[in-house]
Amino acid sequence: MIARALLLTAALTAASSAAALAHSPDSFANRSVIAAPVLRANVQVSNELVRIGDVIDNAGSAAQIAIYRAPDLGTTGTLPVAQVLSTLRAHHVIGVDTRDLKEISVTRLARTIEGKSVELQVAQALERRNGLGDAANLLLTFDREPVDVRLDAGYSGAVQPSAVRYDNRNGRFDVTLEIGNENGGAAAKLRFTGTAIETVDVAVLARNIERNEILKSSDVVVERRPKAEVGTDAAVRDRAVGMQARRQLRAGQAIKNADLAKPDLVQRDQNVTLIYETPGIYLTMRGKALDNGTEGDVVSVMNLQSKRTVSGTVIGRGQVSITPPVSRLPQTSDATSSLGTAHPAQVAVATVSSPVAPKAE
Repeated sequence: MIARALLLTAALTAASSAAALAHSPDSFANRSVIAAPVLRANVQVSNELVRIGDVIDNAGSAAQIAIYRAPDLGTTGTLPVAQVLSTLRAHHVIGVDTRDLKEISVTRLARTIEGKSVELQVAQALERRNGLGDAANLLLTFDREPVDVRLDAGYSGAVQPSAVRYDNRNGRFDVTLEIGNENGGAAAKLRFTGTAIETVDVAVLARNIERNEILKSSDVVVERRPKAEVGTDAAVRDRAVGMQARRQLRAGQAIKNADLAKPDLVQRDQNVTLIYETPGIYLTMRGKALDNGTEGDVVSVMNLQSKRTVSGTVIGRGQVSITPPVSRLPQTSDATSSLGTAHPAQVAVATVSSPVAPKAE
């Protein structure tokens, strides 16, 4: 009887231990339960290889085994499920849940660097190097025109110049750009060669211009020209319009400041108005210009009535002033001022407009 009771107690104890072991997270039973691998319908990879861990979930230790070559950068391909299962079995991956899929798609992610962006990066690398100016003013000619560049998505670093050379004697450049890889791989390098020329905005003639002709707004356009071609004397459009050509100029020619002058307000053989003005007197008369002149120039004019030649200053279009310079009165000494204040006589002021020349002539 006692032996039988001991056997029953031992059996209950064993049963309790087994139940506790079954519910323990470290139990052998739990360790032997592994989630089934599940096939993915859409696969995205960032390099040239497709691995088991890319095509199925719960791949376990087989996840890093490469099984396919990825499609071209930025493109998508498809794989029949039957072929994928056969490949997985070859690597001892079985029991895959296909979710009734017939095929899966594989997309190779890529980073695209546009050709225009490459040009900008090269220009910025050359900015203010060996005498060059701002990047925005550089005209680049590449030996091989930049096209869109596709890299693996892992090349997510900033585009940085790693080597820059520029020879200002012949304008040649050699620039290498570098893009870092976030996966720890070697940086991608892109090399470009060509010529760089600094350009400036200049005023260019839209038609032929004769000597002494006044430039109108429609005569002048703005173009970018090599700085070495126009030098430092290039005229801007606002400065050119309304100015007078010093010499004959041809269409398409970049205008220089030396080509321009203030417009003549008086021209040789032109009838002009001579003006004589002093306090209380204003006289005008007709004359004939013997010289060309712009504002402020001193020109010779023949008085058409007296036939005498006088000199005057151009003050407006067709107007020449022959007013004499104002003389200053001598300062009164203290001794003279002590004699008392003199009251000047009242002088009548008249404005006369007459063709008669003043006695000063």
